[in-house]
Amino acid sequence: MRLEKCWFCSSTVYPGHGIQFVRNDAKIFRFCRSKCHKNFKMKRNPRKVKWTKAYRRLHGKDMTQDTTFEFERKRNRPERYDRNLAENTLKAIKKIDKVRSDRAASHIEKRLKVRKGKERREAQKELEQSIHLVKAPQALREDQSLTLPKIKVQVSQPRSDQNQAMEE
Repeated sequence: MRLEKCWFCSSTVYPGHGIQFVRNDAKIFRFCRSKCHKNFKMKRNPRKVKWTKAYRRLHGKDMTQDTTFEFERKRNRPERYDRNLAENTLKAIKKIDKVRSDRAASHIEKRLKVRKGKERREAQKELEQSIHLVKAPQALREDQSLTLPKIKVQVSQPRSDQNQAMEE
């Protein structure tokens, strides 16, 4: 069972799924869904479409350089079946998958740290610009002129003869 990659979005295309387009020069393009095929026909560049893997890698949102990607490359050399080799390969796949997920998590943490630092700097800048709007609670307690005076208002409802008649 061969798993192909979508030419446009780089997701996996399972057997029996997707669309194949063969150009006049015999170049084969595989697409996972009609969305990718339509974007290809509209001659859109996958590096400029935000939801594609190419865009995410180009703009630093996904990992691009990692040694675990080396294991995922397509190899066309057939290997003679060996039970021990197959067993070791399956064990290695599990380890590699764990390493890749750990590295992806650390990559995401780094991206979030940069964003948090940027948000903190922006908040600090905004606070410096509008410090006059912020008053310390201690200053409010000491100087009563900073607060609005409290006014008590009495509300009385005049009772008319008509209202009393309606109530009865």
